[in-house]
Amino acid sequence: MSQQFPRSAKYDLEWIRGGTSGGANCLWLTEWLAERMSFRPGMRVLDLGCGRASSSIFLHREFGVQVWATDLWFSANENLKRIREAGVDDGVFPIHADAHALPYAVDFFDAIVCIDSFPHYGTDDTYLAYLARLLKAGGQIGIAGAGLIKEVESVPPHLAGWWDQDFWALHSAAWWGRHWTKTGIVNVEVADHMVDGWRIWLDWHKQEYPGNKPEIDALEADRGEYMSYIRCVGRRREGVELREPISTL
Repeated sequence: MSQQFPRSAKYDLEWIRGGTSGGANCLWLTEWLAERMSFRPGMRVLDLGCGRASSSIFLHREFGVQVWATDLWFSANENLKRIREAGVDDGVFPIHADAHALPYAVDFFDAIVCIDSFPHYGTDDTYLAYLARLLKAGGQIGIAGAGLIKEVESVPPHLAGWWDQDFWALHSAAWWGRHWTKTGIVNVEVADHMVDGWRIWLDWHKQEYPGNKPEIDALEADRGEYMSYIRCVGRRREGVELREPISTL
């Protein structure tokens, strides 16, 4: 994988393992997403659903951006320890917050990223309007993570032994592109899936989670027919007025 993700290949594998909060290699997904985002040193970036902040540390080290590492499931104290151990506490700031009650000012961020968690809270038709308020006009929102090659109306038989109710939140890149475009809030710049993403997903799980037989079996049976990694990047349009939300929770 080092040729496909050269920036990530520089990082110690044990450190990556220690920072994994879900199934995916978050550095690979962050690097892939960053290919289509315009990061510049000093930019303010919200890393939403950052888990153990590995993606936040990576963004700061690789692009010189300031990152607000925001997560609900992992404490700011725990993440601060990892950030300090990485020597980047001058540019990565841990925050404990719910994605629907973010403690940030309007127009504060130059970019927003979300690695492998956006489907948990971002499918709501009004969520993009809520989140985009925090982004400067012309700034980018980018998501990357597990998704679908094409939409499903019923569970494919070969995925039935693994499929969970939460998986109904997974969508294709094309779906995300339409979901964002219809709001008129952003211009979608990319909505695609990773070439051989299913194989990369499978190889990582075989290496790191060999006991997770249901997922491994499902990916081997699927072979990229439905499952892959997807990304979507949109740029907030100039002149779009976003009102205060009626409710955040």
